[in-house]
Amino acid sequence: MSSNFFQPIDASAVPRFAGLSTFMRLPAVASAEGLDIALVGIPWDGGTTNRAGARHGPREIRNQSSLMRRAHHVSGTEPFSIANVADVGDLSVNPINLLDGLKRIEDGIAAIVTAGAIPLAAGGDHLTTLPELRAVARKAPVGMIHFDAHSDTNDRYFGDNPYTHGTP
Repeated sequence: MSSNFFQPIDASAVPRFAGLSTFMRLPAVASAEGLDIALVGIPWDGGTTNRAGARHGPREIRNQSSLMRRAHHVSGTEPFSIANVADVGDLSVNPINLLDGLKRIEDGIAAIVTAGAIPLAAGGDHLTTLPELRAVARKAPVGMIHFDAHSDTNDRYFGDNPYTHGTP
């Protein structure tokens, strides 16, 4: 195990219900510099046309991820020993301006990629996929495999609007 990699807080030292809520109880850091994987929240649902609330996802995912363990109970794999991972916080989003929100998400993800880390984003409605892919594609071509409980992938919605949660 590399002593240079961040590790989750030990549940035998700090109970899972205590302390700062971060993804998988990993340290909160201000920058993706030096990370292999940057866990980032996108508290935004500006493209939602129905069932708003995805903006609350990052906070709740952090809370629920406190149950993660350092090692997988079956395979014995210790992911935090093979990659340096930390929580870089939430992206700055604009909850009232869709186009500005998309730009902020793209710029935030691009900064993580520029720092050399792989962004692992949580939260946000499906439209966050567009600026995430745009940011990653600045460096190299990308593809996407989209799994969803239902088909809500459309080219346009409500007339000629290309930007909704259903148009990732």
